[in-house]
Amino acid sequence: MRRATRRTSSGMLPCALAAVLLAGGSARGGKNLEGIACRSVHLGYAAPNAAAFYNEITVEQSAAGTYFMVCGFRMGYFGIQELGGGRKVVLFSVWDPGGQNDPNAVDETRRVRVLHHDPDVVVRRFGGEGTGGQSFYTFDWEIGKRYRFLVRADTNGNRTAFSGHFYLPEAETWKHLVTFETITGGHLLEGCHSFVEDFRRNRVSTTHTRRARFGNGWVRGRDGAWHALTKARFTADGNPVRNIDAGVADNDFFLATGGNITNTNTPLWKDITRPAAPRPPELKLGP
Repeated sequence: MRRATRRTSSGMLPCALAAVLLAGGSARGGKNLEGIACRSVHLGYAAPNAAAFYNEITVEQSAAGTYFMVCGFRMGYFGIQELGGGRKVVLFSVWDPGGQNDPNAVDETRRVRVLHHDPDVVVRRFGGEGTGGQSFYTFDWEIGKRYRFLVRADTNGNRTAFSGHFYLPEAETWKHLVTFETITGGHLLEGCHSFVEDFRRNRVSTTHTRRARFGNGWVRGRDGAWHALTKARFTADGNPVRNIDAGVADNDFFLATGGNITNTNTPLWKDITRPAAPRPPELKLGP
């Protein structure tokens, strides 16, 4: 699996491009991908900077080479992937500061630090287009099932620790996958977003529809109050194909791309509003 931070198998967007994307621009991945890959589609949430970002996903259609990114933010991303051969994983990663590509060239004092590491999770450094810490948890997620994600942010001077928590439905418990600490200037979670990406890019992948619902999203502000994510902007990368869509279904936002999808619900660059859940999530987290 290729690792990069622009249009990549990991689905990561570099900080500058993520900011452009959420402002209504498009990330790299333009006409050169027409006929090769499904267009990447995104939801940029209207949300304050936050100490916690909670979101849920229900995948409705998938294919090998798909990344469903549930909790994205300026310094990292968190979601699930379907790889080749039926392998499925939960993926959580955080960047080093700067735009370097060689992970070994980053000074130790500027590298992402691992503060917590569940023994079931594979943690490693990455490079190629940006550098940082990356983690994989093998998990056979299923079509039609609801999955819950939480990222917490805790500042420590000019650094921030980002903790990735994934809820195990069968065990009815939260699993603290990893905590990565990186230099942020003391910022919390910024630019909260979700997306769906086709990283197979073998032309045949364009014939397969990817569709997921994102719902019951919340962020917790510095003041401790929870804010429901009820408004999102529909954006996409520069691939010019038009078989994409977004909207509201079953009180969730949805994103769809590829196959026979038509853009019948929400035009690109337009806002979508969904009903708010009556109360924020009750989170009983482990260590």
